[in-house]
Amino acid sequence: MMHVRHILMARDFSSCSEHALAYALDLARRMDATLHVLYADTRHDALLAPDEPQMPVGEKARDVIRRLLDPDEAAPLAFDPGDLRVEHAMTRDVAPARAILDYAREHDIDLIVMGTHGRRGVRRMLLGSVAREVVQRAPCPVLTVRPRPRTPSAPPSVERLLVPVDFSAHARAALVHAKALAGLYGASIDLLHVIEEYVHPAFYTTGIYASIYDATPDIEQKSREVLRRLVEETPGPDVPVTVHVRPGRAADAIVQEAEALGSDLVVMSTHGLTGLEHFLIGSVAEHVVQSVECPVFTLKAFGKMLVPVPQPHPAEQEPV
Repeated sequence: MMHVRHILMARDFSSCSEHALAYALDLARRMDATLHVLYADTRHDALLAPDEPQMPVGEKARDVIRRLLDPDEAAPLAFDPGDLRVEHAMTRDVAPARAILDYAREHDIDLIVMGTHGRRGVRRMLLGSVAREVVQRAPCPVLTVRPRPRTPSAPPSVERLLVPVDFSAHARAALVHAKALAGLYGASIDLLHVIEEYVHPAFYTTGIYASIYDATPDIEQKSREVLRRLVEETPGPDVPVTVHVRPGRAADAIVQEAEALGSDLVVMSTHGLTGLEHFLIGSVAEHVVQSVECPVFTLKAFGKMLVPVPQPHPAEQEPV
């Protein structure tokens, strides 16, 4: 079971932010958590994209937030969040990311929910600078939500979770959280391991280009066995889990698999076997967050955990 008391929704009134709000409302209701709705007034924002509404400022922003969460008002969400505990906050800072991170630390936030594209760079297919910095530096897990044509009129449907693993301790933490989320939503899990088929220049070997399949022909079968054992040994609700093994470049393969499987949510650590334990997002996680269509739940193995994560024996941390 997830221990979540406070969820922070970073809101900037963009269309992407409104879509992320639906997830924040639904999660707060399911987890019986207090929802903090934060608006950061930076006064240094770039011009809006033509399809974005004008940003309210000051007390007007606070009033807009209240109206949008009030079921008696003409809110863009058709579902009633119920007796949700909501705290409205407004802060002024030179940069929105810093305002979000400071608020998260000061209020012991357990989970941050935000859109990947805000008022700046709405039309660019790149991870927004604010979302990128928050995912990089947040002391807690972050749920990022990409833009959608319109705001959902019902609670988000999460039926299938994709969990990429590389057999590191970081990946184990992601699976523990994925099991808890799957239990919360009544969803299933697709556990994916991508085999990086490294090809070395001829002068590294005997004059023949080498693949990991040359050294270990049954690598895929062994990987499936390790995945199944990982599922059995990882605590959490008894949810349906299907294992997948495929060769390729991890970042691209994860995005392709999410599309092929129709994943509703990707759960992953920002660092794996090649990660450095500092507050920087790994290149694989960054690519997935900015490229995959569904929301992405990211966490750091050295940050706040929402579910107790057992420490594996050192031998279990070795790759296949």
